[in-house]
Amino acid sequence: MAFRGWKRLLLLGRQNTFAKAWRSRKGGPLLCWKRCCHWSAGKSLDPEVRAFLEENTEVTSSGHLTPEIRLRLLTPRCRFWKEKPDLWPYGDPFWAIYWPGGQALSRYILDNPRVVKGRSVLDLGSGCGATAIAAVMSGAAQVLANDIDPIAGMAMILNCELNHMNPFPITIKNIINSEAGDWDLIVLGDMFYDEQLADGLHHWLRKCIRIQQTEVLIGDPGRHQFLSHSIRSQLHKVIEYSLPEYTRQENNGLTSSIVWSYQPSNNLENC
Repeated sequence: MAFRGWKRLLLLGRQNTFAKAWRSRKGGPLLCWKRCCHWSAGKSLDPEVRAFLEENTEVTSSGHLTPEIRLRLLTPRCRFWKEKPDLWPYGDPFWAIYWPGGQALSRYILDNPRVVKGRSVLDLGSGCGATAIAAVMSGAAQVLANDIDPIAGMAMILNCELNHMNPFPITIKNIINSEAGDWDLIVLGDMFYDEQLADGLHHWLRKCIRIQQTEVLIGDPGRHQFLSHSIRSQLHKVIEYSLPEYTRQENNGLTSSIVWSYQPSNNLENC
């Protein structure tokens, strides 16, 4: 099965497995990011994993909204674009796709550095790390990238190297439902693909806003699961981007992606 078919499975089916992983991995209190980091500047990668990722991904800066950012992704020139998915030795490589919600967030941050400049930023479900990289490029004071896949964490370090920056702290755990961290800004893209996960995100993000006055930006191209969720009534559209042709082709014809500001009303029930 070609990776195009594999990607369709990621888009339509295997996300359920990933969503279950997000729901089942319980994170402890997020008291200080230095306590929960698995990787940081100077942390070396397993040589075997590094070699595998470098051999089976392509460095690219084209076909997406942020040509300023170089990333290791799975492309048609990669071996696993055509190999059977079962031959991939690690978990499903969601991190190897630059999803349209993440693209919109990263583009917005690069074009509007004031959004992150001098602020602490949590990139939730970071994947390839592009949005965290954009935040560093735009002058964020502190950046923490979060994902539940350890291979994603390793890929983020490689992507930091590609963009000539020291790796930002990375935590590999589910921090949804943890204590509300003291973040100025939380960004997340393409995570509302499962109703139960979306419910958990809605509850936790609302708590972060209520307790810490955190600002929340969400990137999503308008998937049904997102627009049909109750969170939709609490969103303010910030900006919409037309997607490059390559991204459209690889995302079942989606033509645009939107950055939303999450602004729950004061009369919502306490979290």
